Amino acid sequence: MESKSTAVLQIASKTEHRQMTTAQLLVKCLESEGVQYIFGIPGEENLNVIEALEHSSIRFITTRHEQGAAFMADVYGRLTGKPGVCMSTLGPGATNLMTGVADANLDGAPLVAITGQVGTDRMHIMSHQYLDLVSMFRPVTKWNRQIVRPDTVMEIVRTAFSIAAREKPGAVHIDLPDNIAAMPVEGSPLLQSKPETSFASYGNVEKAAIAISRAKNPLILSGNGSIRNHASKALCEFAERLKIPVVSTFMGKGVIPFTSSYSLWTTGFSNHDYLNRVLEKTDLVIAVGYDLVEYSPRKWNKDGQIKIVHVGVKQASVNKCYQPSVEVVGDISDSLYEILRRSAREQEPVFDLSVRKDMQAEYDSYADDGAFPMKPQKILYDVRQVLGENDIVVSDVGAHKMWIARHYHCYKPNTCIISNGFAAMGIGIPGALSAKLVYPDRKVLAITGDGGFMMNSQELETALREKIPFVTLIFTDSSYGLIKWKQQQRQSKTSCVDFTNPDFKKLAEAMGLKGYRVERAEDLVPILKEAFAQDVPAVIDCPVDYGENMRLTERLEKEFS
Repeated sequence: MESKSTAVLQIASKTEHRQMTTAQLLVKCLESEGVQYIFGIPGEENLNVIEALEHSSIRFITTRHEQGAAFMADVYGRLTGKPGVCMSTLGPGATNLMTGVADANLDGAPLVAITGQVGTDRMHIMSHQYLDLVSMFRPVTKWNRQIVRPDTVMEIVRTAFSIAAREKPGAVHIDLPDNIAAMPVEGSPLLQSKPETSFASYGNVEKAAIAISRAKNPLILSGNGSIRNHASKALCEFAERLKIPVVSTFMGKGVIPFTSSYSLWTTGFSNHDYLNRVLEKTDLVIAVGYDLVEYSPRKWNKDGQIKIVHVGVKQASVNKCYQPSVEVVGDISDSLYEILRRSAREQEPVFDLSVRKDMQAEYDSYADDGAFPMKPQKILYDVRQVLGENDIVVSDVGAHKMWIARHYHCYKPNTCIISNGFAAMGIGIPGALSAKLVYPDRKVLAITGDGGFMMNSQELETALREKIPFVTLIFTDSSYGLIKWKQQQRQSKTSCVDFTNPDFKKLAEAMGLKGYRVERAEDLVPILKEAFAQDVPAVIDCPVDYGENMRLTERLEKEFS
């Protein structure tokens, strides 16, 4: 016979189980998925979730704009491989999430967006702030659902996280109506299972090995998929043992150390650059973890004449400029090792290595450049001297992004975060906040133009409040520099690209941050070191000479056209 106290505990347990709301069960499901942070802004229609989070291990980081929240979740997902979570209320809160959600989806970062919504009893009529969010988010997500029955929340959350993390990762969306969130429900999170690793067929591995062994001037083109799937070690060994040079996309930087003699750094800057000399002689491109959205094959295989071996977790997305003769589909590291076992190459890529020497010489030539405003090449040379091998740069989008791709070189994967799928301005500061949250012991530097800085600078208050110190370096030129550059390439005059700026140093100080202004080229290194020593976020205003944009364009066209 059970004791009275045991019976009371069972009754209390059952009562508590009956009293759980959909919002509370949603939070328990998020905890079960390993969610540590949710980035977002509270609103009337998500208050049930906000109140449930008060009793949760999940840390809610209140941002100053929903776009910042989505970018934070985006970069969190990209760095960890686990879905970052962002949340907004309905209507304008949800529309503000859209840019960051779209960025994650096209860049291949796992993200779960949760939106509040009007009650289902108001959806059939014209209602305050109501939009069909499921229809709105559908084009920018892999999958989305509205929770219309409380007992489906466990299945929807588990499905959402599974799809978001599945290759190619991306964004998913859950819409939770206010009345459903408050309804009672019974249930518990679903069990999670690790997906089985798939391996490439031996037949295609053999075909790839034959093609590589026969090629006279093969080249490896590595994309972000190599980093997402932790294939850096295998790729380095593959390249060095077979003596094949590696060039990475903007989003593949660091997959092979830039100091490796077989690293040809990063492609995608221009159709007239050192790497085009290499591609002109290439008879086989081995595309590893490469995604067409990162760097269009039209820019490196316009006539479709270069033979391609595709190595990836998924089958290739084919177009007329990207038609692989062999597809090796499966675990990337295993595929590379299996191809390596079957391949034989002894010839050093003499021409490619000579091009690498020219690239290195140009890079080193800016070491002592004292011009002011500073040349972008010199700024990035100095940044590299200050940051360690594991430290992280998060690039915003603009002319500086192109220079970072060409002149900021990496030792390790995921130490330079560039959005080059959706390429959304404003990602730099919120992305750096996430990077510092994930890696609190590393230096984190957001590099942004003055245009991108003003799009999400409000999130520096979030960083200060949450005690997440990182440094923001602004390339200041008082214009939308990348668009000005494009206009200059099309015609001599520019229009609609210039603006004025606040005093960035004083703005930082007004927010309670540390503010700095570079006034001589020799000031940058000591300012960077001092800024990284602060226990609050720091902002550095650095005037840049973007006259280098056209000087480089004209020189490359003259040398390589």
